[in-house]
Amino acid sequence: MSGSEFNIKYFVLLPIVLAVTVFLWCCPASVFGNLGDVITVTQQRTIAIFAFAALMWIFEIVPNWVTSLMVIVISLLTISSKSISFLMNTGDASRFVPMKELMRSFADPVVMLFLGGFVLAIVASKYGMDVTIARILLKPFGRKPRTVLLGVLIVISVFSMFMSNTATAAMFLAFLAPVFASLPDTDKKGKVGIALAIPIAANIGGIGTPIGTPPNATAVGNLESMADISITFGQWAVRMIPFVVVMILFAWVILCAFFPFKSKEIVLEIKKDDHKRTYKDYVAWITFGLTILLWMTEQLHGISSNIVALIPLCVYTATGVFVKEDIKEINWEILWLVAGGFALGYALSGTGLAKAMIESIPFGSMNIIVVFSVAGLVCYILSNFISNSATAALLIPIMIAMGNGLLESGNAEVFNTFGGQAGLSVFIAVCASLAMCLPISTPPNAIASSTGLVETKYMLKVGLLVGIIGLVFGFFWVTRFFPFN
Repeated sequence: MSGSEFNIKYFVLLPIVLAVTVFLWCCPASVFGNLGDVITVTQQRTIAIFAFAALMWIFEIVPNWVTSLMVIVISLLTISSKSISFLMNTGDASRFVPMKELMRSFADPVVMLFLGGFVLAIVASKYGMDVTIARILLKPFGRKPRTVLLGVLIVISVFSMFMSNTATAAMFLAFLAPVFASLPDTDKKGKVGIALAIPIAANIGGIGTPIGTPPNATAVGNLESMADISITFGQWAVRMIPFVVVMILFAWVILCAFFPFKSKEIVLEIKKDDHKRTYKDYVAWITFGLTILLWMTEQLHGISSNIVALIPLCVYTATGVFVKEDIKEINWEILWLVAGGFALGYALSGTGLAKAMIESIPFGSMNIIVVFSVAGLVCYILSNFISNSATAALLIPIMIAMGNGLLESGNAEVFNTFGGQAGLSVFIAVCASLAMCLPISTPPNAIASSTGLVETKYMLKVGLLVGIIGLVFGFFWVTRFFPFN
């Protein structure tokens, strides 16, 4: 960091962040509008912590993982069930988050999935699997960097339609390591483009099927239970896969424009390996293949992808494939970064703030188009900071309940013109998946950040552009193709 950057960050940006945080912490509740009528002390503190985290992540005043650790510690001290004693004497019915729930963010199941993914990537590189598999997957797309980038987007998006997008991103972190290595250091922008392709393709690809990502399943399940609307796998896929195709092509154009390649070719060379194969080589390959197979068939065997990720960690350490020296290669900073994101999500939901924010918006009195727009934006903004699954689980039932009221009112015909209950619910699910502006927005974003190539400003710029275009295009697409009422 140069002297001028240091001065700007610590003497200009940091005071601004602290001033905003203190103001939100101490200001009258009336500042928050309708929310101020119901907001509790812990919820107001959470708003301040939320703003602090968002600004610190955006400005990168300190490394992102440091901000995450600060969020966890501040939350434990101020809004947890074991907060500083005088801060717990609020005199109202404030909801404090259980201390163990915040501490649990360090060992969240998704953090364990990351850990397993990093182990797979380390072993894949150690035994030369990454180059071999990357060559097989990307061979149809030739050697030109732009077409290889398109291939990365397509392959990842297809995998994400049928398996966890986090597991997909973790898997491709291993596969793409040799692609990064094949590009010279002077081609930094090209490397950034490929790194950003991981979360973009994983998040967009999951939209393609009802099982691609939890918000889709939330929409389908709530529509069936609350609105008696059944959407089959085929009905969803035939409507949303074309949407995914268009968005992937758009993302490809954006990445090529913002992060042009200097290299003319991407050549993946397998170094000649004369060492005699041992049982460790076979254990490495077989376990790697079994892990991917289990990830892809989760719907059949029911084992969570988070649990599957621990299988290679167990097998590799027990057989000596992964040894204590390899532990140093694990990207612990990213694990802490992700933990901080989860802690913030627990704070928003545990204090009741997320639900209060949604319920404070008078959807019932709004124009139909405004309802779609506001609901989509609220979902998009929240999903950038907390789990998209949690956001969808909070918002979709509220929207369906409101939609039932609309169907019984004079606005029923207009509402059905925009897809009715199905159109609104599916649109919310799409908005949740399109939220990918920050390293903590989604696990695939954090995985891209783990490459060390993607600065937050790059992720924010591309994430916002893809997200906004996706929201607008998604509104017109979903309301046109989901007339199930």
